[in-house]
Amino acid sequence: MFYEKRNLLFHNYNRARDYFISCPNQLIDLEQYCAELVNNIIMENYDEIEANYNESSYLNAFWAKYPPDDRGRQPVGDQIPWIEVGEHSIGHKLIRIIGTLYRVSEIGLPSGADNRFVLYSDDIADITHGFTNCAFFFLDIKSVGPRDNFDHTVISPYQVSGDGIWNAPNKNMENSTMVAKGKRTTHLFYPAISPIYPLTNGDVAPTIHLFVKPVYRMLSLASDGLTGQPLESIKNICVPNGLLLSKNPGYLNSCPELFFPGKDDKSKDPRKIRVRVSFALLSEIATWRVEEFVRADNIL
Repeated sequence: MFYEKRNLLFHNYNRARDYFISCPNQLIDLEQYCAELVNNIIMENYDEIEANYNESSYLNAFWAKYPPDDRGRQPVGDQIPWIEVGEHSIGHKLIRIIGTLYRVSEIGLPSGADNRFVLYSDDIADITHGFTNCAFFFLDIKSVGPRDNFDHTVISPYQVSGDGIWNAPNKNMENSTMVAKGKRTTHLFYPAISPIYPLTNGDVAPTIHLFVKPVYRMLSLASDGLTGQPLESIKNICVPNGLLLSKNPGYLNSCPELFFPGKDDKSKDPRKIRVRVSFALLSEIATWRVEEFVRADNIL
């Protein structure tokens, strides 16, 4: 199966790649449509999301003896790892709701975002002038608390698409390296995701990268004796497709510090080293690429 239908996929892939390089605004409009689709679901279901999220704190008696492992670097020890709370109460909910509103295919890939699926919509056909009616969502949940709520997020090579060069059917798609540029140091970054996925049914699905970032409070940091880690806000971040980053309009050329060095040390395999993506620069590219949602009164 690995080498079947490659001629079909090769033709459709490069046709789509050429199309979106020559029509970048359609790809940008598609990203905005997908980001706003998720934004609307967050806004319309915020109360339910918050209630489910906060239930984890009320259920403390049932997990306090068996807390999750802390994956952070040099943790203080008073912050409960809350990664899976966000993945389940927000990530799974978003996917469930999306599945009730749109036709979705759970296309299997051996690596990528926490949640990945192809979404079909007539709106996508309108945006792309009939070229395609689907997009491949890569949707990750990035839970953070007050000690790690920075104006950036850390992303791995499996969460970023590249320029996606595929030169022959008997070869494999390969991405060019990118540069993570900081004020003091730079390093190469090896994006591992294709900017487009051609499917064997003839569909072509541009890749959309969304990062939903639940932010929780630590009530123990106040002096009133309360405990718990309730939801404070939710951000939705859209990182540009690799063709937009590397080809046209080439955001990494106009915003060379959009990706900057992450927290991995030099001993790690260079192909696995992560980067940070700047929310400030994403907002400069387009304000809709970073949106935040907060309940009006923001109290328990």
